[in-house]
Amino acid sequence: MTAQTLTAPAVPAPELAAEAALLVREIEQYLTARVRTTAHPLVTKTTAELIAEALGTTPAPAPAAPVLTTPARALRILPDWVLNFPLLRQLHGGGQHISVAEHLELTALVIERYGWHRGALRSTSGRRCILGAQAVLFRLGYGDETTALAAGHRLQAVLTARGISEPYHRWNDAPHRTREEALALVRTAATNAA
Repeated sequence: MTAQTLTAPAVPAPELAAEAALLVREIEQYLTARVRTTAHPLVTKTTAELIAEALGTTPAPAPAAPVLTTPARALRILPDWVLNFPLLRQLHGGGQHISVAEHLELTALVIERYGWHRGALRSTSGRRCILGAQAVLFRLGYGDETTALAAGHRLQAVLTARGISEPYHRWNDAPHRTREEALALVRTAATNAA
């Protein structure tokens, strides 16, 4: 064998750099999309956790409070139907049970992160009204329909206590309404629900 047969063909540096960058991007996308895996999709614990539990070597952990993370700002520009995709749901809530107070706090955070809107559930740039922010959370799997409806009742109760009979989604859309008023309503309802 000669030295000539062992060398790889010369690849221009710019092409090699572009291929390397593409490979790195694909690896990063794969790693960020990975969720905790087990031997079977119905098993939620790793093999080591199952063995430790069977042997009784680990005490049962206290149920942890859900970690509340606001959906990524980049999601605001995606069409609402995309938010139902299982991968996005796994990364941003995925059927996580939350309380009504937590739902309302997250609603306020979505409005702060995405921007506030009136006149429709969302603007073309992704800003959301109160009901639109609730829809984002519901589609991503933060709580369920019962949680969202109970949160709506809490919002309506705050308005009723102020002598306002208008539904909260119409109240949000009033021409003179401000972002600060909308956030104050949501946070007051969250405090009352806690």
